[in-house]
Amino acid sequence: MTSTAVPATTTGGPGLPQERRLVTAIPGPRSQELLARKAAAVPSGVGVAVPVAVVAAGGGVVVDADGNSLVDLGSGIAVTSVGNAHPGVAAAVAAQAVAFTHTCFTIAAYDGYVEVAEALNRLTPGDHEKRTALFNSGAEAVENAVKIARKHTGKQAIVVFDHAYHGRTNLTMALTAKNQPYKSGFGPFAPEVYRVPMSYPFHDGLSGTEAAARAISQIEKQVGVENTAAVLIEPIQGEGGFVVPASGFLPAIAEWARTNDVVFIADEVQTGFARTGAMFASEHEGVVPDIVTTAKGIAGGLPLSAVTGRAEIMDSPHAGGIGGTYGGNPIACAAALAAIDAFEHDGLVERAQQIETVLFDALRTAQEQDPRIGDVRGRGAMIAMELVDPETGAPDPGLTGRIVRYAYEHGVIALTAGTYGNVVRFLPPLAIDDALLVEGVGIVLEGLATA
Repeated sequence: MTSTAVPATTTGGPGLPQERRLVTAIPGPRSQELLARKAAAVPSGVGVAVPVAVVAAGGGVVVDADGNSLVDLGSGIAVTSVGNAHPGVAAAVAAQAVAFTHTCFTIAAYDGYVEVAEALNRLTPGDHEKRTALFNSGAEAVENAVKIARKHTGKQAIVVFDHAYHGRTNLTMALTAKNQPYKSGFGPFAPEVYRVPMSYPFHDGLSGTEAAARAISQIEKQVGVENTAAVLIEPIQGEGGFVVPASGFLPAIAEWARTNDVVFIADEVQTGFARTGAMFASEHEGVVPDIVTTAKGIAGGLPLSAVTGRAEIMDSPHAGGIGGTYGGNPIACAAALAAIDAFEHDGLVERAQQIETVLFDALRTAQEQDPRIGDVRGRGAMIAMELVDPETGAPDPGLTGRIVRYAYEHGVIALTAGTYGNVVRFLPPLAIDDALLVEGVGIVLEGLATA
């Protein structure tokens, strides 16, 4: 089985040809061997969306053990934004591993942690004095942001939104909206979490001002300003389906929080680091959060996350109140500094904007011809199409599943999302070239046409 390949380049990673190449069916025999071993050794609750055994990745491709080269439109869920195995990241990791691999920053400090904190204090929105603490995962960052907000305000209630996703720990499961697969059977969950309606223009038809007034009214009536420690929101929802709130919604919520001494937390775990065509998605509407949580793209594939916020808020916890054994690991910090350098100096913000144009052109052209594409939305290299029954408007998760299966069987990694499982999301590495991107999206749309 073969395909017309994009001309090979050596962009990114270990110099892999940037081409879609199929030499076996997917999964091939070697991938099937690994998946059989996985079934015998790994709990079934740890799923695998694309049935391949990866041996290399770089630029915009992932190569499996059978020699197939797949177009990567997922970036490991927005993690490898700078490109998988980015040379600068790989070199920084190797150099740090030779020097030392761990001390625990809360036992013996080191420069890399402080440098990452300084960079995030400089890059996140707002020119106020900031502090940054480092952790391992997005869920850890969100959980610590909530801890810090509660300590600072002396209040307990946390307000979150419909369709939100914030993680898989006990507290962040409570903050997350979607039951399957994230919450079902894992309760009871942490208390004092309250959910209000999100601005979802495709479904609610409200302006940003109207949607904000609806959410604020519910907070004031059902929670109470006097009880609310923080409002936590993704500026563009990730797992919820790349929901972009109507213009004015985020500024109105942030202004209400500021007026009422409520901490406004922007969860930029998926939207951060050039992903949306700005360094942070909050910047699109000039929103300056009190706290920003980051992870995913921060370190080019290594586990690292951060909580960055106003100095007076971040300094609220007592000494020893926040931290963790691996938080801000020196190797992850080295990777982050290399990745941040790439975001700042390799034109990746602009590249995300270019990717947005390519994706919107392809998807909106298809939408004009296919009423099953109910909505096309997003920013930068974070774009989605929502699939519906054209007669009833009901979500069509079955169609979505068939499309992503067709995609990987034909050499393209695409991801689903959405509360109803009816969204195909596009999260290509910012290192991908246009030809490969166009080919990959074309395969996804070919899957829609044949489904």
